[in-house]
Amino acid sequence: MPFCEVAKHQGSLYDGVDASANNSSNNNGIKIFYRTYGHGTTKVLLVIGLAGTHGSWGPQIKGLTGEERSNDDDENDGMRGVAQSGDNGEDGYGGNGVQVCAFDNRGMGRSSVPTKNSEYSTKIMAKDAIALMDHLGWRKAHVFGHSMGAMIACKLAAMVPDRVLSLALLNVTGGGFECLPKATQNSVCRHLYTKATQLGGFYRYVTHLKQCNLLADDQAKELKMQFTSLDHRTISVAIRFLKAKTPEQRAAVDLDTHYTKFCDCKNSHDVYFDVQEYLDEYVGPSTRRAILYQEYVKSISSTGMQSSYGFDGQVNACWTHKMTRTEIELIRSAGFLVSVMHGRHDIIAPIYYARRLAEKLLPVARMVDLHGGHLVSHERTKEVNQALHELINASETKMSPQDWSNFPKKSSRWSEKGLLLGKTSVDGKNNIFSMVCTVEKLHLSMSYVFGLFMFMFEYTRRGIRSLQPTRVEPSLA
Repeated sequence: MPFCEVAKHQGSLYDGVDASANNSSNNNGIKIFYRTYGHGTTKVLLVIGLAGTHGSWGPQIKGLTGEERSNDDDENDGMRGVAQSGDNGEDGYGGNGVQVCAFDNRGMGRSSVPTKNSEYSTKIMAKDAIALMDHLGWRKAHVFGHSMGAMIACKLAAMVPDRVLSLALLNVTGGGFECLPKATQNSVCRHLYTKATQLGGFYRYVTHLKQCNLLADDQAKELKMQFTSLDHRTISVAIRFLKAKTPEQRAAVDLDTHYTKFCDCKNSHDVYFDVQEYLDEYVGPSTRRAILYQEYVKSISSTGMQSSYGFDGQVNACWTHKMTRTEIELIRSAGFLVSVMHGRHDIIAPIYYARRLAEKLLPVARMVDLHGGHLVSHERTKEVNQALHELINASETKMSPQDWSNFPKKSSRWSEKGLLLGKTSVDGKNNIFSMVCTVEKLHLSMSYVFGLFMFMFEYTRRGIRSLQPTRVEPSLA
């Protein structure tokens, strides 16, 4: 079995890295399980997200290398089935001299599982990844991360920017409250309406704007018809995730969070309609949901359910993650290109935060938004793999940031798609913007409180369970 012992690489690990980041106690005895695929001079490091294993990168491994089996020829990792879960025809661009390394983060799969939350952070886990690069003898690599793995990739890029050839961030957020589920929407206006509706009164406000000709009919229609909110389904999924104790239960929850639940689209006649769910599409005689369910159960069973220590630790890493201005500037000025990819209907990591991060990384960042959910790398395998190859090719050909970025200019956080409320008068515009700011601040406060409640509930529940009465046997005279 291929393992990297992190402690063995601590000497080289901290060359050029802030000494304050060196906490050897976090690495004593830590082993990182990894697999390599393909052969070539182009090196790609894949960093997976919360509760995921290296096998979750199956569609990208096949797309980048043309291979499904690892170089150590171990077929017992449950990866092959997952690798085939993407769209048909994604045999990739194999044979192009790409070598990929995918690994299990600490706390998951076959890697070590520390028992203390203090032993988990995106910086600590980034050091694990750097140690793995040293173990492999990779001086530089293209670093691609998904969800929590993208947070880790950001930390890695800020810690050792001279070792990163390019950076791909899939379904990323900025950590903390941004990790909490939020409305699945394509614009700030959608978020504004759904959250304000929960607070009460904003529906009448929108109607008033329309009556005063401050909001066009089509805009009001879009606000009322398309918007969704953090509803009972989202909360239910979060609770089911915490309660999942078997591979079957976990697979069912993952399917509901990883893929697009619905899509309301508009045709050429501006008529809205629902398209078939991705999971309900038939692939041969069975639905994609049925096929993926079996593959998920097999993959989870092969590595075992994540322990409570590992889950709590990785959640702690997400919750405490933050990119400082200095770290953002280190990435922006390092000279490598960045691609931020996201599913528009991601209920786990809202696309709004990914777009905001991409704007912070201008001019070196490109935003790629796709129809899909949190696991857009599986749902839109062909498009994601193509975008990854474009990033590698652009890096190798030394494309300039100006030619790479698809942002016409650095826009403000409220300029996404021009704010559907564009047809307002000068007086109304200021009122609407003020409402946007107020509701956004209220949402952040609500999200923070909701997050604290979930953590307190879970830890209290476990604490009560641990309080078992002690039976005292009578002493023998």
